Amino acid sequence: MTKPTITLLVIAKQPLPGRVKTRLVPPCTHEQAAALAEAALADTLHTVLTVPASRRVLVLDGEPGPWLPPGFDVVPQCGGPLDERLAAAFAGADGPALLIGMDTPQVTRGLLTVDWQAADAVFGPAADGGFWALGLRAPDPALLRGVPMSTPGTGAIQRARLLAAGLRVADLPELRDVDTAADAVAVARQAPRSRFAARARELAPVLSPAGTGEPAGTGEDVLGENILGAHALGATA
Repeated sequence: MTKPTITLLVIAKQPLPGRVKTRLVPPCTHEQAAALAEAALADTLHTVLTVPASRRVLVLDGEPGPWLPPGFDVVPQCGGPLDERLAAAFAGADGPALLIGMDTPQVTRGLLTVDWQAADAVFGPAADGGFWALGLRAPDPALLRGVPMSTPGTGAIQRARLLAAGLRVADLPELRDVDTAADAVAVARQAPRSRFAARARELAPVLSPAGTGEPAGTGEDVLGENILGAHALGATA
């Protein structure tokens, strides 16, 4: 069997209170937001471990912690705006590379398995107008530099850049990033067996009113029982 040559890249921040998921505050505290971020990152890394690859790289802003499983090379993020940091991540790849972030703990092995015979680039749009995945068969940092990041048009501009370069683009399903309490509840519903869902269930009294639109006292029951029932958490370890 031919050994896969793809490099899988995860770009992430160390999940420290006050540095990650600040849009979850309020209703969460900074500590609670960091706990959700850590769970999302751990889920993402463990999913990446299940995907055949020649190399798995965590491009990290900060220091590794107990959430990091074996099997990853850790390289520091470069300075500068996000487009430059993404470009630098691809610059370090030798051969086909697929990059994802830490905000989609619902990602699956199937979504990260790419047929590079059929595509020159892979693009995964995010519900907020950005993108959750970007893959390049022949990594070219210039394809990312200058793309305005964190705007409602970021994804469309990035995909157009790929097409303008003459690349065959394979589109992945749209996923929802975890930015707000409503996002956290929705993503936990999609991946009820994840570490993220288990942590969200612990924070149900905080997340439920914002995430479900229910009055306080009823949303907790919806989140804790119907969405993240204890029977669904057997695979969180």
